[in-house]
Amino acid sequence: MQPDVVVGTLEKLVTTAVERFERMVRDAVGARGLFSCAVPGGSVAESLFPAFAALALPWEKVHVFFGDERAVPPTHPDSNYGLARRLWLERVTARVHPMLTGAGDLDAAAAAYANDLRTTLGDPPRLDLALLGMGPDGHVCSLFPNRPLPHDGPVAVVRDSPKPPPNRLTLTMPVLAAARAIWVAAFGAPKAPIVREAVEREDSKLPVAIALRSGPPSLFLLDPDAASALTRPA
Repeated sequence: MQPDVVVGTLEKLVTTAVERFERMVRDAVGARGLFSCAVPGGSVAESLFPAFAALALPWEKVHVFFGDERAVPPTHPDSNYGLARRLWLERVTARVHPMLTGAGDLDAAAAAYANDLRTTLGDPPRLDLALLGMGPDGHVCSLFPNRPLPHDGPVAVVRDSPKPPPNRLTLTMPVLAAARAIWVAAFGAPKAPIVREAVEREDSKLPVAIALRSGPPSLFLLDPDAASALTRPA
C-alpha cells in the first residue's frame, strides 16, 4: 500500500500532524474508550511533542507507548522517555508506558513491556497509531537495515545497534503492522534517497519501507529537503 505523502515546511507538517492526531484521538476514544500510540525520540519528538502538549484532549484515556528505548536511565540525555516527558508528557495526564531499560536486565524488561502491551491493548496488541522517526539508513524504532528483523513477540532486545548506544529495546515489525495507522516523519536532505526508495520501490527491504507498506493506512510527513528526490508528485 502506497503511503499518503505530505510535503511542506515544518510549520505545515506540525499543523497537519496535530490536526490529524486530535481527530484520531477523539475518534478512537469515542469508538473504543481509549487511544494508544507508540512514539519516537529525536527530531520528530522535538518538532511535534510541544504542539501535542498544547491540545485539549481527554488525556486520561490516552496511552503513550514507545517505539524503542536505549538502555539508559530515564534521566539520561539519550532516553526517549525522558525527552517525551520534558516536551509533552509532564504537561498532560496521559497514561504513560515507559520502557524500563535502566535496570540492566533487558530480557526481563522486554517481557514486562510485552505484557504491558497485551494487558492494555489485547493479544496481539493493536496500537491506534505508530508514530515513527526515520534514520538516514532507513531504520525505524531500533529495526535496522541489513539485519534480521525480530518477529518473536511484540518487543525485542537489541544488543548490537549500529547507532550508539548498542543496547536497546524495540517494538517489532508485527506490532507496527498491526497498528491502525503508521506515520513516518523525515526531515533533511540526507534522508532524501531513502525516502525515494521507501515510497517508490515496492521491493525495498528497508525497515521504513516494510513498515509503510505493511497494511495499515500510512502517512509520510516530509520537509522539502527530505522529499527532494521523489519523482512522483506529492
